[in-house]
Amino acid sequence: MGWFGKIRADADAEKRSVDEGLWRKCDECGEARLAEEFAKNLQVCPACGYHYQLDAPGWVNLILDPSSFVERDPDLVAADPLAFKDQKGYRDRSRASRKKTGFGEAMLSGDGKIRDRDVSVGFFVFQFMGGSMGSVVGEKVARVFERAAERRCPAIIFNASGGARMQEGVYSLMQMAKTSAAIARLRATGQPYISVLLNPTTGGVAASFAFLGDVIVAEPKALIGFAGPRVIEQTIRQKLPEGFQRSEFLVDHGMVDFIAPRHEMRSRLALLLDHLAG
Repeated sequence: MGWFGKIRADADAEKRSVDEGLWRKCDECGEARLAEEFAKNLQVCPACGYHYQLDAPGWVNLILDPSSFVERDPDLVAADPLAFKDQKGYRDRSRASRKKTGFGEAMLSGDGKIRDRDVSVGFFVFQFMGGSMGSVVGEKVARVFERAAERRCPAIIFNASGGARMQEGVYSLMQMAKTSAAIARLRATGQPYISVLLNPTTGGVAASFAFLGDVIVAEPKALIGFAGPRVIEQTIRQKLPEGFQRSEFLVDHGMVDFIAPRHEMRSRLALLLDHLAG
């Protein structure tokens, strides 16, 4: 084999290794590392610190005390009130997402502990239809707040969502009001609600309970906002500022309280709970 053919073969072998999941190239810095290095580092690039999405079970294991999580409402699944169909029927999409993710909906919720302190928690499952909020997600989020009020414990939601679920139309939009009302009832008990904004947190979720926390925390460089930056630019016909709708921009403009790297999230939340929950 000539030298060019050898280089070509080596390149093809490297591409196959990347494609097969042995290697992973960071979208932010471009450095290739073993995929297991990303996994061991909580899906954070070991080279530049870029935060990739961590799935809901990963957040449970990272944040909550071992074996303390008790899932609630696992059997709630979406109906199809509008008999919605585009290229595929809504029921078929929901069924495919349940099979793909192993979750009944785009929200994993329940009770747990952080350093022996009781919390009512919810974790978005972004892999389930982009973490979109339909009537079931809204109900599960509202129940997180309701259980916190009943148990007199803090509530924490880890948000990662593309917004309201279009297949449910106004039923999805109604969840914005329902979840906000549940927060008001929790607040009347004197218990805190901490909202954690992950990448991305957008649409109706951002326009309701995600921004109603007593404290709002975000991961580095998370995309956070209502409409996407491209939609805004096309609407106002102006170039947006550098870093617009990223966590750092929102901290600078008073919309987010602070940014917590993933490796520090549990300790920062525990410290917050010590101050807020007494």
